[in-house]
Amino acid sequence: MITVKNNHGYETKITAGNHSFISDEPVEAGGTDMGATPYDLLLAALGSCKAITVRMYASRKNIPLESIIINLSHKKIHAEDCKDCETKNGMIDNIDVEISFTGNQNEEQIKKLLEIADKCPVHKTLRSEVNINTKLK
Repeated sequence: MITVKNNHGYETKITAGNHSFISDEPVEAGGTDMGATPYDLLLAALGSCKAITVRMYASRKNIPLESIIINLSHKKIHAEDCKDCETKNGMIDNIDVEISFTGNQNEEQIKKLLEIADKCPVHKTLRSEVNINTKLK
């Protein structure tokens, strides 16, 4: 279970099991920039899931993999600018992901590692219908 607590401003303490961290907004958005933004955390969840999933696969298949570097960015784009999207009106969320691997992989292995990255559970969650139930405790 994740617990999120906000006492004032935008600075928010997050507890995940034995781990704690802060989320906030940048100063220009009215925050104090004491932590990652909520969208930063979303991208971090996606990137770390992709890295872990690729690492598990490479280990099982004995693919030589020294490191995985993933850069992610998020922006809103006009739906009409997205040729592969079902939504054609308004704005949609767009996440760009760039992955690089170090090690001695051949082209076929690199292609498979990129394919596996898109099969991570968080990627699947973000691409699926998500039901969120909010209620007063």
